[in-house]
Amino acid sequence: MNDVSNQEEAIELLQKLGLKEYEAKSFVALSRRQRGTAKDISETSEVPRTRVYDAVRVLESKGLVETQHSNPQVFRAVTVDEAVNTLESEYVERAQSLRGVLSGLERTDEDDTEEATHEVWALSGNQGITSRTQQLIEGSTDELILVIGHESIFTDQLANQLRAAQKRGVNTIVGTIDEDLQVEVQDSLPDIEVFVSGLDWLSRSPLPGDDTEISRLLLADREAILVSSFSETMEDGREHEQGVFGRGFDNGLVAIVRRLMATGFLSGDALEVRGP
Repeated sequence: MNDVSNQEEAIELLQKLGLKEYEAKSFVALSRRQRGTAKDISETSEVPRTRVYDAVRVLESKGLVETQHSNPQVFRAVTVDEAVNTLESEYVERAQSLRGVLSGLERTDEDDTEEATHEVWALSGNQGITSRTQQLIEGSTDELILVIGHESIFTDQLANQLRAAQKRGVNTIVGTIDEDLQVEVQDSLPDIEVFVSGLDWLSRSPLPGDDTEISRLLLADREAILVSSFSETMEDGREHEQGVFGRGFDNGLVAIVRRLMATGFLSGDALEVRGP
């Protein structure tokens, strides 16, 4: 990735973290030099000089920029680590505030508010599917069976969640699509049983013209299932992940996938099927 691409991505990420365009551009411009005047920032960032002062004042109020009150004024960005920590703290604080506000909203319907016991929902996007994966793992109390169909799914965050589940007494089993991934996962999770799954259709569909790649299969407490796959490629080159989530012991989706997973696992004598 060249310098221009790095700058563009940094600006985009800063905007996603709450900065406006001129603020993000001004901060990136200052991060590239030890210090600079409004003129320096304007020339480096292409932000109009009259708007630089407004942008810097906002950055200063957020703890991202320091000002030397000379003539002309000189500005400098805080260190990268300090900036990231500051933005992260603000992001977490906003998320927590949002949680409280949304939780306090009054319901507008009069339906039974009890959690549904039989449901199937479609999910789209890696972030949402990863979040639901985390929710199922952290909420499990008895058993977790996870089949990893793509190496990109196995992140440090997922490994930490699986370790935590194992430590609190949840029977955790992980299957992979091949031996290379098995070695990688087993090295990261030495206390968890990891083996190559017998579910060949995860990566190779038996149907002609079907190149969909199953990315993950997760069964939690034998009553909730999450299945996701990579489909089309997005504009930025990343694959788009889509999934289906089902809950309920008598749910047909859960029952079918449980039996499919059991069949694959039994090829390695790793899972004893319990229940229907």
